[in-house]
Amino acid sequence: MDKNRGFNPPDTYLILFWVAVAAWVATWLVPAGRFTEVNGSISLETYEAVARMPALLFASGEERGFLNLLFEGLVSGDRYSATVGLMAFLLIVGGAFGVIMRTGAMEVALRRLLGTPGASGDWMAPGLFVLFSLAGAVFGMGEEAIVFVMILAPAFVRAGYDSLTALIATYLATQVGFATSWMNPFSVVIAQGIAGLPIMSGAPLRLGMWAVFTLGGASFCFWHARRVRLSPHASRSWQTDRNFLHSHADELPEAPAFGIGHALILLIVFGGVAWIGWGVAVHQYYFPEIASQFFAMGLAAAIVGSLFKLDGMDLNAAASAFREGAMQLAPAAIIVGIAKGIVFLMGGDDATSPSVLNTALYGLANLTGGLPEHVSAASLFMVQSVVNLFVVSGSGQAALTMPLMAPLAELNGLSRQIAVLAFQLGDGLVNILCPASAALMGSLAAARVEWTTWLGFIWKFMLLLMGMALGFMLLAVSIGYQ
Repeated sequence: MDKNRGFNPPDTYLILFWVAVAAWVATWLVPAGRFTEVNGSISLETYEAVARMPALLFASGEERGFLNLLFEGLVSGDRYSATVGLMAFLLIVGGAFGVIMRTGAMEVALRRLLGTPGASGDWMAPGLFVLFSLAGAVFGMGEEAIVFVMILAPAFVRAGYDSLTALIATYLATQVGFATSWMNPFSVVIAQGIAGLPIMSGAPLRLGMWAVFTLGGASFCFWHARRVRLSPHASRSWQTDRNFLHSHADELPEAPAFGIGHALILLIVFGGVAWIGWGVAVHQYYFPEIASQFFAMGLAAAIVGSLFKLDGMDLNAAASAFREGAMQLAPAAIIVGIAKGIVFLMGGDDATSPSVLNTALYGLANLTGGLPEHVSAASLFMVQSVVNLFVVSGSGQAALTMPLMAPLAELNGLSRQIAVLAFQLGDGLVNILCPASAALMGSLAAARVEWTTWLGFIWKFMLLLMGMALGFMLLAVSIGYQ
């Protein structure tokens, strides 16, 4: 795999730093602009250019400065905003997920569910696909799939399938769920927060989209598993899979019996997700309430895990897991702050107040404004797909693109919800084959599959997924998706 690791993409923080530098320079060169609101909306015809508003290098008081952007971004807003509120939400959600994963309940359940596949594995593989797609949609599972590939790849090979079956049922499934989610805290929630939309709004279409994509992926998984079982030499990974048959290095300790404690953890997870869905749909819960619901899930998991000593867990281990889970999402919270700081540096995101951002929006809208709405929506999706080749982080891509794409969609006659849809589809699906994705490369390494082998195997199905994504983008425009 070493030859595939030669590509070293720039860190998301570094990309955002250079974007910030470009934004700062732009304040000295580009005139600020503003729109006049007419009947509650803005249009290109109301744009007005004003004088330049150069930002200082360092500022005090209410002035704008390049060196001030991180602090200003981190402290802007309130408990309901896309900065302070969203950052607090991410830290709490990360901590709760850390506790849930520390119990080991999901790993035990999957290992016991897999058992020793035979012909029944033809159905076991797509069943796992559905579960991992759900994990991608609800938890935003990505890098965590690597562990499950390590567990399932040898098991599938020894049961008469191949490592590609394991990759489809785990990594591919998580990315399909990630891309079509209605509540993914790492992409949809962040993008909707930045776009100024209610959290988990537009869920019915996304739920339907998740079901369609998951059914398609599970069907592909079933087809491939059956094909390989009946004709093993048809597998592209047949040669490398022989290593799993002749090596004992991949043997894992026997999984503990699936007990009452594990069942209670799964009930907590599914019950918590249902509670959140009910709160959003019936009571319009937002950051404060949803974060508290996730905290309740994490607290309940900590109590159950400690009482039943799941994976040797006690309250100290639960507290440590919460801290580590929150730390894993701290970079995403800082990314949100940097993005808000860049917008602050450019003069803010108020369309009626002078800013360089408004001038940029006016220029982009003039370039794309003549396109039909369906073509404009498709172009948003393609732009997000290309951006994801360079900014693999979902939170980083949302922070980088949504401040521009959301208002740009409005200027082109599209809803902000459609801009978020374009972002999540472009962000999630491209990770299926993007060599800059740490989750993909780690999963391939765990399965002992070369990236070129994976690319040669998955590209046709990838084209189908991209076509389905474009179909949903066009459907969203046709129904006036809000």
